Amino acid sequence: MKRLLNVMLVVVLVLSIAACSSGNNDTGGGNTPASGEQPSADQQLTPEEGAELLVWESEGLEGEWLQYVGEQFEKEYGIPVKYEAVTHADAPGKLQTDGPAGLGADVFAAPHDHLGSMISSGLILENSFPEEYNNEFLRASIDGTTYDGTLYGFPTAIETYALFYNKDLVKKVPETFDEMIEQAKALTNVQENKYGFMMEAANFYYIYSFMGGYGGYVFGENNTNPEEIGLNSEGAVKGAKLLQRLHNEVLPLKIEDITYDVKNSLFDEGKLAFDINGPWAVAGHRDAGVNFGVAPLPKLDNGKSPTSFSGIRALYINSYTKYPVASTLFAQFATSEEMLLKRFEITGQIPPRTSLLENETIKNDEISAAFLEQAQHAVPMPNIPEMVGVWEPMAAALTTIWNDNADPQQALDNAVTQLKETIQQK
Repeated sequence: MKRLLNVMLVVVLVLSIAACSSGNNDTGGGNTPASGEQPSADQQLTPEEGAELLVWESEGLEGEWLQYVGEQFEKEYGIPVKYEAVTHADAPGKLQTDGPAGLGADVFAAPHDHLGSMISSGLILENSFPEEYNNEFLRASIDGTTYDGTLYGFPTAIETYALFYNKDLVKKVPETFDEMIEQAKALTNVQENKYGFMMEAANFYYIYSFMGGYGGYVFGENNTNPEEIGLNSEGAVKGAKLLQRLHNEVLPLKIEDITYDVKNSLFDEGKLAFDINGPWAVAGHRDAGVNFGVAPLPKLDNGKSPTSFSGIRALYINSYTKYPVASTLFAQFATSEEMLLKRFEITGQIPPRTSLLENETIKNDEISAAFLEQAQHAVPMPNIPEMVGVWEPMAAALTTIWNDNADPQQALDNAVTQLKETIQQK
């Protein structure tokens, strides 16, 4: 495991109570942010005397991994680590109150799309070693945990979705959507409740892959400029037309009848040949005894791969921690090659370290290798606060495109108009 031996340049972060208030963190006498000295890339990390850390991570397999990391860290550095189960999606909200009160975790796990709001609330410290992480981690994981040119997160996993297929029904894995559509047509029998293909057709998280593959985008300047919206661009419209084609030629059901639970159940029962889903579905299908495989999303008719959204799981350092140096040391330790390989072994989640992509344990896992291949074409979900306003209007647009065969350009124009209004109101 690589040791980072750099010399520390002290950066004193003293913020006033008024500054806390401007970040909606005023608790009437709580701690001020960065009550210690945040390390920089210029000095060796020497933990604060008497440091002890509280770390939040989701329960289950992620929690099991975190406890293992904590035990190894304490053996290595003599710093006690207490694990508390807080789901990564809930941690940013919990820190809003617990951080200023001095009750928050020193280090916590969170999804990257919360990054913008965490920064605007003054909840996290930046990653002091951007060059090291830029050189050693997948580009998508760095982009996802970077905001306004500054790296904040310590990436622990990258996840995206791909094509699940039933090996008993599918004789040849399709390389293109045209091939998949033809196979799906032959395998669909609505009267017998058997389907060739399903996906959550109104969920923009999945549909973006079509739009991005045709050159569409969410926001301008690599998803950092909310004043430029590309959801009704030519590429986005082409992606919506592919969605419409899937409805008209392959899946004659309404949006309301294609829920996540419905398609999962059909796949478990051997009544669904193709499904677009993520690694979170693997364990359930295995438990159900399905003979299935996973492949990268088939190529579009322009010869390009769909650009699926990727989610980046990462550790972040609470700006109110008393132990910023020890916290940084822990975040580095947890994202070392050894610890991220251990995370893969426990959780099956793809490690974002490039050096692990050639690891035999990962390469020899057929399903993980497929997700990893798709991850090479993935785009991190935008992490700016304006992204929150995208989901509802896009769901409405995709629903009318699917259910009502609405004109894709008009439906997406309406979604963009609604999104612009939402952004202007904030």
